[in-house]
Amino acid sequence: MKTIYKRILLKLSGESLMGSQGYGIDPQRVNDYAEQIKEIVEAGVQVAIVIGGGNIFRGLKGASQGFDRVKGDQMGMLATVINSLALASALEDMGQPAQVFTAINMFPIGEHYSKWRAIEAMKQGKVAIMSCGTGSPYFTTDTGSTLRGIEVEADVMLKGTRVDGIYTADPEKDPTATKFDRISYDEIYNRGLKVMDMTATVMARDNHLPIHVFNMDVKGNLRRVIAGENLGTVVY
Repeated sequence: MKTIYKRILLKLSGESLMGSQGYGIDPQRVNDYAEQIKEIVEAGVQVAIVIGGGNIFRGLKGASQGFDRVKGDQMGMLATVINSLALASALEDMGQPAQVFTAINMFPIGEHYSKWRAIEAMKQGKVAIMSCGTGSPYFTTDTGSTLRGIEVEADVMLKGTRVDGIYTADPEKDPTATKFDRISYDEIYNRGLKVMDMTATVMARDNHLPIHVFNMDVKGNLRRVIAGENLGTVVY
């Protein structure tokens, strides 16, 4: 399989791990993701991954319900560790080595994150799964994934979601919404589109990290994106 990227940062939402359950972690969904990831590693792509924690706990929602915001965000960071361990376990069961890194020192659950150790792991053929977001409260995992993508010098950030790209409005709520094949960071900002939080979008723009939004829930889509097929939406 020909690939257009050598090294990618794959951002997965925590909610997507729920599958059809509506909560927690769906083993079938995790296995589906692991199979797709293993396939592109075998094609020679170096893969770093950041997973959200919204299927378990979302700090901002917790704060709205009375939790201290900092503690709520820390709970959300721990949720990303649980998801990262689940994906690492699924990958390893398939014979694909994976290594979990944590932005907060959490040995022996994961190795304390460093750019150079993550790159070294990827060069060894391991999937580097980077948890705890940035390690600081008030930053989302979107910002964490953009930061990690820039740090590990990824060619692109692939944002795997449950919709097939970026639309003029939420396609699940507005049937008249139309999809963009390509859109600039500035147009996302000017239109107020909820692709990622603004900190993540501006950071990607300022550091020239392209973002490719696609539907990860359709098996085979990750391989198709890596092969350069016209799929989803590219942010430039």
